[in-house]
Amino acid sequence: MKARGTGLKVSLLAFPGRKVVHSKVRKVVVGALTLQSPGSPSPQRNPDSPEPYWRLSRIGSCYGNEALSLLRELRPREASPSCTPYFRPTGKVAPPTHRNRSWAPGPARRPPWTSGGGRPLWPQAEPLDGRRTRGSPSGRSAAELLDAPAGSALHRLPPTRLFGPGGKMAAAAECDVVMAATEPELLDDEEAKREAESFKEQGNAYYAKKDYNEAYNYYTKAIDTCPKNASYYGNRAATLMMLGKFREALADAQQSVRLDDSFVRGHLREGKCHLSLGNAMAACRSFQRALELDHKNAQAQQEFKNANAVIEYEKIAETDFEKRDFRKVVFCMDRALEFAPACHRFKILKAECLAMLGRYPEAQSVASDILRMDSTNADALYVRGLCLYYEDCIEKAVQFFVQALRMAPDHEKACVACRNAKALKAKKEDGNKAFKEGNYKLAYELYTEALGIDPNNIKTNAKLYCNRGTVNSKLRKLDGAIEDCTNAVKLDDTYIKAYLRRAQCYMDTEQYEEAVRDYEKVYQTEKTKEHKQLLKNAQLELKKSKRKDYYKILGVDKNASEDEIKKAYRKRALMHHPDRHSGASAEVQKEEEKKFKEVGEAFTILSDPKKKTRYDSGQDLDEEGMNMADFDANNIFKAFFGGPGGFSFEASGPGNFFFQFG
Repeated sequence: MKARGTGLKVSLLAFPGRKVVHSKVRKVVVGALTLQSPGSPSPQRNPDSPEPYWRLSRIGSCYGNEALSLLRELRPREASPSCTPYFRPTGKVAPPTHRNRSWAPGPARRPPWTSGGGRPLWPQAEPLDGRRTRGSPSGRSAAELLDAPAGSALHRLPPTRLFGPGGKMAAAAECDVVMAATEPELLDDEEAKREAESFKEQGNAYYAKKDYNEAYNYYTKAIDTCPKNASYYGNRAATLMMLGKFREALADAQQSVRLDDSFVRGHLREGKCHLSLGNAMAACRSFQRALELDHKNAQAQQEFKNANAVIEYEKIAETDFEKRDFRKVVFCMDRALEFAPACHRFKILKAECLAMLGRYPEAQSVASDILRMDSTNADALYVRGLCLYYEDCIEKAVQFFVQALRMAPDHEKACVACRNAKALKAKKEDGNKAFKEGNYKLAYELYTEALGIDPNNIKTNAKLYCNRGTVNSKLRKLDGAIEDCTNAVKLDDTYIKAYLRRAQCYMDTEQYEEAVRDYEKVYQTEKTKEHKQLLKNAQLELKKSKRKDYYKILGVDKNASEDEIKKAYRKRALMHHPDRHSGASAEVQKEEEKKFKEVGEAFTILSDPKKKTRYDSGQDLDEEGMNMADFDANNIFKAFFGGPGGFSFEASGPGNFFFQFG
């Protein structure tokens, strides 16, 4: 390979199985390549001062294969086919004559970075102009070249002494170079292992102190130093599990068992991570593998049972969700989350069921926790939108549904919910518009269509029922209005407007007890002056309804005149007088006598303007000294019908009689 600005061609060769610290190699390579800054004039090819040449030779001698990879990375233009490095097995070394121009691999020349029969390959280097300076000392090893300070006399010596006359080299010198080149690598490997163990011990100490962040840092250093040690990955996986980072922990646990399939704790941690993430089937496989390696492992046995329990909870929840038994689904998910605390799928299912049960704050809390960890989670966005949709915040809900569909265009539930939300909003607005315009029949039809869109949207449907009840009251369909308002409060027992609307309908149909009950509910919820007055009015009407209705007894209207009242009394008194029914049975006589007395009471109250006013205002006349229990209706009858002519009842048939007052 030709290094820019050095005028040298370098061939690099690796010793098989050698482990080299990447950062150290990179430092040496970069140091060699930066001897000549870009744009400066190229150095003269003077073999008396070949510093760049020796630096690159040292890279090839000690770092071989990895160095070439870095050289290609740092100087890609130097790695062209015309600069392909050449190799020779140990033993028969000769300088190349092909100049790498038309070289093709063959039996005697193997492709780059291979070894023949397990024999190590070693690097060669020569000046591009092919000059060789005689007089360099023999027996110089690669270790001496590495340890010699830059600019020393050894470095100033040309490298041609590595080759004998005609490109041949003595066997002793050859062996000296090859063996010396391997010594620094063995030392580096042992030192790296000791350093990695030191990092691991420090990580263990911090783990014991529950300082998991520091433990993670030291386990990472150990892995960087010795990346092929399974226990380091296992320890870091345990630390990540304590930090709640189960996905990262799973990757480390899987790497640990890839490096060492007999690592029982690695399989246990892999299974635990799978289980925590809700992958119960994968967890079972990991625990089974751990039990194959150690069938008496108590932890593996218990975790295997836990994984099977999660599988069972998941099956039950799936069945109950189809049955719309959302409470049982929440129960199953709570049990499953005890073993799988990081499973977003279980949390989402629980949150969705909480929303269906009307427990919106709990559902939103679960969804928000997931979104804080993963803002692109389409399922969590859907649940947030679902909660807003069911709380009658339709516009905000649509925004979340659209965002969920942006993250997952094939999200079926979000698509259906978004379509329903838009349709429900449109129908409701059209119904409100028709009502304001006085088109009550159209409004009734639109509200009815809106109620059929989504039966699960409780709050919105409660409002739609109340609106339709208002339309019915405008159409004087009071029974239908009461029914709609009743459906509204069944869906939402805190819906004050529905209670008020139904109470008014009860008042209009003289169902005062029901009206008082609704107004009491409203006043307990919102103690305002207006609600208090409505309650008092209903209570008064109830009280009035429980006393005798004198207007009804006489058969007159509340606005009847004095003459109308007298005429009505005359008619009713004659109709119910006891003497008129003297020939009837005892029960009939008793009933007619009672009615005759009530007619007299009614006339006494309604014919007196003051008493009538107090009666109309709902005052209790008995409390004001007007005890009607001792009232004698015959006296009123005599006073009304008395006079010189008297009054007589005649009856035909046996026992004819004549009755006369006066």
